[in-house]
Amino acid sequence: MQKGQSSHPIRHPMCPPPKVPVDWGRFRAVLFDLDGVITQSARIHAAAWKETFDDFLARHSKTTGTAFEPFDIRRDYTRHVDGLPRRDGIRAFLKSRGLSLAEGNPDAPAASDTIAGLASRKNAAFRRLLDRDGISLYQDALVLLRGVEARGCRTGLITSSRNCAAILAAAGLTGRFDVEVDGVVTARLQLAGKPAPDTFLEAVRRLGVAPSQTALVEDSIAGIEAASAGGFALVIAVDRAGIAAELRAVGADLVVDDLACLVEGAEETSPELGP
Repeated sequence: MQKGQSSHPIRHPMCPPPKVPVDWGRFRAVLFDLDGVITQSARIHAAAWKETFDDFLARHSKTTGTAFEPFDIRRDYTRHVDGLPRRDGIRAFLKSRGLSLAEGNPDAPAASDTIAGLASRKNAAFRRLLDRDGISLYQDALVLLRGVEARGCRTGLITSSRNCAAILAAAGLTGRFDVEVDGVVTARLQLAGKPAPDTFLEAVRRLGVAPSQTALVEDSIAGIEAASAGGFALVIAVDRAGIAAELRAVGADLVVDDLACLVEGAEETSPELGP
C-alpha cells in the first residue's frame, strides 16, 4: 500500500477554526505517539493489563490473606503503566501497591510470577484481544496528520510497544510515517524508555531534524515528560482520559481534546480522509 492510501477510510465531522492557531510552517517535523493518539489501541492495552494484573492480584490476595484490590483502568493505567515500556510499567504498578517481583528469565514459562512472566502474559492477552477486536483509528489524529503533511512537515511515529507492526497492519497504516521508533528498535538500541526522551531523540535523528524544529503529539503523562525533557519546540497533549491538569503539570504546552481543530481548514477536508 502506498503512502497516503488506506483500506480504512475515515470520516470527521465539521470542525470549527482552531481554538489555538498553530503555525505549522515553522516546524520541519511532527512526531506522533501511537497508542491513544493515532490508534485506539490504548483501550486494548488497558484491558490486557487489567486481565493480567487482576489474575496476579487475586492469587496474591488468596495466598497472603490480604484484600483483593483490582487494577483500576482510569487510575492505575494512566498513572503507572500508560506510555512506559512493558516491564517498566509492571515495576511501576507493583511499586504503587507496595509489591515487587523477581525479574525472571524472558525464556521462562509465562505462568511464572516474575516481571518477565507478567510481561509475557500481558503481551499474549494484548495479541488475543487485538486479533479478536481489531483496531480503530482516531479520526481527529488523521486529520491533523494529513494537515501537517500538506504543510510540508515530515512525520515520525514513536511507541513503547513491541506490537507496533501488528497494530499498524491492523489499522492499514503500514509505511504511513517517514520514521518509526518502536519497542523493538528501543530494545535493539538499548534506549531508555519514557519518561526519558531517548526514543523521541532517536526519531528526530533519523528524520535529520532538531527537536527545536519539531512538534510532538502525546497522550500519556510519561510521554509528555519525555517530550519536555527532549527540548521539543511544541509539546501537544491530546486528553483522551480526562487528565488535562496532570498533562499540563508535567510540561504540555497545549492540551486539546480534538486534534483536528489544530488545523486550519479541517472543515473543508474531503469526507473521505484515508490516511
